[in-house]
Amino acid sequence: MPELAGAVADGFEARIRSLEEDQLSPLAVRSYETRGRAVTEDNCRLRTPFQRDRDRIVHSKAFRRLKHKTQVFVAPRGDHFRTRLTHTLEAAGIARVVARALRLNEDLTEAIALGHDLGHPPFGHTGEEALDRILEERFGRTFRHNEHSLRIVDVLEKEGRGLNLTLEVRDGILNHTGPNEPETLEGRIVRIVDRVAYINHDIDDAIRAGLLAPEELPAEELALLGDTGSKRIDTLVHDLVETSAGRDEIVQSAQIGEAMRDLRAFMFEHVYLGGAGDGERREATETVHSIFAHFADHPEDLPPDRPGDLPERVTDYVAGMTDRFALAWR
Repeated sequence: MPELAGAVADGFEARIRSLEEDQLSPLAVRSYETRGRAVTEDNCRLRTPFQRDRDRIVHSKAFRRLKHKTQVFVAPRGDHFRTRLTHTLEAAGIARVVARALRLNEDLTEAIALGHDLGHPPFGHTGEEALDRILEERFGRTFRHNEHSLRIVDVLEKEGRGLNLTLEVRDGILNHTGPNEPETLEGRIVRIVDRVAYINHDIDDAIRAGLLAPEELPAEELALLGDTGSKRIDTLVHDLVETSAGRDEIVQSAQIGEAMRDLRAFMFEHVYLGGAGDGERREATETVHSIFAHFADHPEDLPPDRPGDLPERVTDYVAGMTDRFALAWR
């Protein structure tokens, strides 16, 4: 039986290697040419290393908590508002489309996309800003959700053992936002597609919630990108694929890229951190600050045996909360 199992494993890996050599771009990361894991593991007989990473992320506690972390709003009453989970799934689907069109590694792309927002705290952009502010005030440190996503997969999951993901997936998760570009083209797809997904879906949710009227949206950008979310995503995805094809980078055309950046700036000014929804943002900020202050002053109330010093332990606990858990705790 061991001999048979070894033959199955060898046959599967050989088949995947052959398929990728025939079908993937020379610029794609090959599934069995990963730079490895922090702790070396034997390969699975039925899944590539990146498929295993995807599965580990999907089965993690942090991934399940995303269903109760809202994308923009504080504990919305409607059934159709996005959550961090639905955003993650939507981004992963779009990213796979782009990766397939460019003949890049879909499994690597999907794994990065599914893990990119694991570290988001409750209450969306407002929660992240609130946590960053009080962490700096109390301990002189900063909070960035991409860095916390990496801490989750490296340290916090599996009772402190982490998920032991490949270096390519870890790099893509860490650098899906922030000053540094991911090392792989697959990671760079997720970096842009993340914004493609959340900007357009958040417009839909903001209109549904009454925070924006359709006529308030910037007319010039909509005329170029499309007057509905699906049309805008279609325009942005086609532009991304067509502009990146045959190149060793993932880029948008100048005109489309500028329009998307302008639309993103509009959403930050008017929805994420601007005038609309001030009451909700105030409630979210006060909730994060009061919970953080309590645990910073009363560390004995934190769950025991968590890794890290006090600032890390408090941050881990607050960032891991869902919206409803944080509101109920307060």
